[in-house]
Amino acid sequence: MAVKITETALRDGHQSLMATRLSTEEMMPIIEKMDLAGYHSVECWGGATFDAAVRFLKEDPWDRLRKLKKGFKNTKLQMLLRGQNLLGYRPYADDVVEYFIKKAVEDGIDIVRVFDALNDFRNLETSVKAIRKEGAHAQVAISYTLGDTYTLEYYVKKAKAAETMGADSICIKDMAGLLLPYEASRLIEAIKEETSLPVQLHTHYTSGVASMTYLKAVEAGADIIDCAISPFSMGTSQPATEVMAETLKGTEYDTGLDQPLLQEIAEYFQPVRDEALKSGLINQKILGVDVMTLSYQVPGGMLSNLISQLKEQKAEDKFYDVLKEIPLVRQDFGDPPLVTPSSQIVGTQAVLNVLAGERYKMVTRESKALLRGEYGETAKPVNASVREKALNGEAVITCRPADLLKPELPDAENEIEKWKKQEEDVLTYVLFPQPAMEFFQYRQAQEDGLDIGLAQDGAYPV
Repeated sequence: MAVKITETALRDGHQSLMATRLSTEEMMPIIEKMDLAGYHSVECWGGATFDAAVRFLKEDPWDRLRKLKKGFKNTKLQMLLRGQNLLGYRPYADDVVEYFIKKAVEDGIDIVRVFDALNDFRNLETSVKAIRKEGAHAQVAISYTLGDTYTLEYYVKKAKAAETMGADSICIKDMAGLLLPYEASRLIEAIKEETSLPVQLHTHYTSGVASMTYLKAVEAGADIIDCAISPFSMGTSQPATEVMAETLKGTEYDTGLDQPLLQEIAEYFQPVRDEALKSGLINQKILGVDVMTLSYQVPGGMLSNLISQLKEQKAEDKFYDVLKEIPLVRQDFGDPPLVTPSSQIVGTQAVLNVLAGERYKMVTRESKALLRGEYGETAKPVNASVREKALNGEAVITCRPADLLKPELPDAENEIEKWKKQEEDVLTYVLFPQPAMEFFQYRQAQEDGLDIGLAQDGAYPV
């Protein structure tokens, strides 16, 4: 069975290695060749690309999507969506979720990979229904992690629930590179036996096992694997596209990708990587193998975030204390997979616990929200005494969190009436109110012929 490859360079590749700073202008010259390479799909939108485009690049992410759709005539465009959290960091009302998916599909997305940080599938219901309604492919992703809760039976049960929900395919989303090769074999075989859906595997090279994991997964029946063209591969990104294509060449799993074209694509992106290394946008630390990932189950991006937090507090000597504290906080918080936003919540709380010298002396607003159930239901019950200390008697949410949210679009439409130039602007504003307003002001200034540069502090003429 030929194996298909999803190319991640335009989304997760540059998000993992160069802080999601690849611009539309840098993407466009190579689109035509990428379109002819033979990819199953190109992941090019969603994740942090939306936020980074608006906040740092002062680009309209919707315009990027429309341009990419125009350029990719033969290849499906894919995005990553955080379920009820969309591309932001909190749950949004159903009207926002439905309208966002409508506009994303309308502007060019063919495949929507949707996941929930807690694997609480109640947070995927609205998304999956909307994706199917708009005629796109709904891929339900299961966040992979380790722990006594996360057994083979757990993942098979989630896969069957995804099929029942109406998923068109299933993705195992291994964001920290924790899935070991032989475990991948067992997992893929079990899911293929119990469901009739195509299975895609997504992992990261962080721990050093990803290529071997892909090989065993393919032999076990995985239909699609996520890879990044070599300049944006390895480290905290995915295995290299050319390497996996060459590995499988001439076997029953041959990807059929055009290797000479892949080389041309790699040659195009190499100077971009070189420049990012030179400027410091790519940190050398994230390019190697970090075996601590397997010990502490901490994704590469989370590690670098912890280091910067400790540097700011002049407490870098506490790094290993924080690493030891993370699994303890995670356990107290119901053993969630460490992926956005739960990874940031657990990591920041661990830093506070260590720096304060007392556990939960200070509790972040996001930690309280997680303990209260605002993000959904955790795999295991949270620590009752920690919850009591943090919430101080506040009521706990047991329903689907979005059931408590009133429609958000009407108020948002009124608030941006002065700045609105396209229907999608209201969605940009709901997801990221302050960065969106700064972008709208920047856009208006550009239209008025004012050369004001990429200000980061919102200092634009209102």
